[in-house]
Amino acid sequence: MSTESKTISPRDNADILAQALPYIRKYHGKTMVIKYGGNAMTDPALQAAFAEDVVLLKLVGINPVVVHGGGPQIETALKRLGKQGHFIQGMRVTDAETMEVVEWVLAGEVQQDIVGLINQAGGKAVGLTGRDGGLIRARKLKLLDQKDPSVEHDVGQVGDIDQIDPSVVKALQDDQFIPVVSPIGFGDQNESYNINADVVAAKLATVLQAEKLLMLTNIPGVLDKSGELLPELTPRRIDELVQDGTISGGMLPKIAGALDAAKSGVSAVHIIDGRVPHSMLLEVLTDQPFGTMIRSH
Repeated sequence: MSTESKTISPRDNADILAQALPYIRKYHGKTMVIKYGGNAMTDPALQAAFAEDVVLLKLVGINPVVVHGGGPQIETALKRLGKQGHFIQGMRVTDAETMEVVEWVLAGEVQQDIVGLINQAGGKAVGLTGRDGGLIRARKLKLLDQKDPSVEHDVGQVGDIDQIDPSVVKALQDDQFIPVVSPIGFGDQNESYNINADVVAAKLATVLQAEKLLMLTNIPGVLDKSGELLPELTPRRIDELVQDGTISGGMLPKIAGALDAAKSGVSAVHIIDGRVPHSMLLEVLTDQPFGTMIRSH
C-alpha cells in the first residue's frame, strides 16, 4: 500500500477519499458480516491488509463482524497427527478426535491470530465461539446425497444451526469491539459441532440484519464454465449452475448460504477475491463493481 501511495498525487488521493464519502454515509451504523478465508488468511501481506480494512470500517462507523474458516490449518494439524481429511459434498467428516483438533485449531490458533492482527492494526477484536453467550446452538447435520436424497451420509460431529442468539455480538459491537467468530456450535448435551463457516456467516448476517455479507474466496467470484466472472447471480441461474456442475464441492455451501441470506433480507451479498489487497475496501467504499453479487430474485 505504501509504495502505491507514493505514486498517487495529492489531488488523486483527495478524489479517492471524496468518492468514499457517500458509501461511508450510506453504511454508517450498519453491520457487515465478513467471511474470512482462503489466501487472505495465509499470506502475511494479505492478512495485514485485511486487518487494516476491518479496523478502517470500524473507525468510519461501520460494524464489521468477522467469521473465519480454517480448512488448510486443520488439514495441516491432522497430517501432523497422521490423520487423513475426508470430505463428502464439500463437508469435512468429523469424528471425535478430528473435532478436538478442529476446536483447538479454530478457537485457539486461527482465531487468536486474527484477533492479534486486528489489534495490531489498531482495532479492539474479541474472539468468540458458538458457546460464548450461547451464540450458536446446533444439532447433528443430516447430509442427504445430492443424486439420491433417500441416502443420508454420516459426517460425524458436523453441525447444522438450530438457533443463533446474537446478543453477545451486539453487546460487543455497541462497545466498540470487533467480534471474531469461530464456526463451532454446541448441542443440547454440550457436545461440540464443526459448522461450515460460510453457513455460519450467512445465518449470522441474517440474524443481525446485516447490510452486507462479504465472502472472501480464492477466486475473482463465481466463474462460468469458460472461466468468465459472473457479476450477478439469481436463484434460477444458481440452480442451472449447480445442475451442470459449474458450482460444486466447497462452493455449494457458500452459494447456498449466500442465497439464504439474500432471501432473508440481507441487502447485499458479495463473493469477492480475497487475494486482492484491500478487496473489502474496493467493494464497500468505491463504485467499482467487484466479485459476484447474489440476488434474491
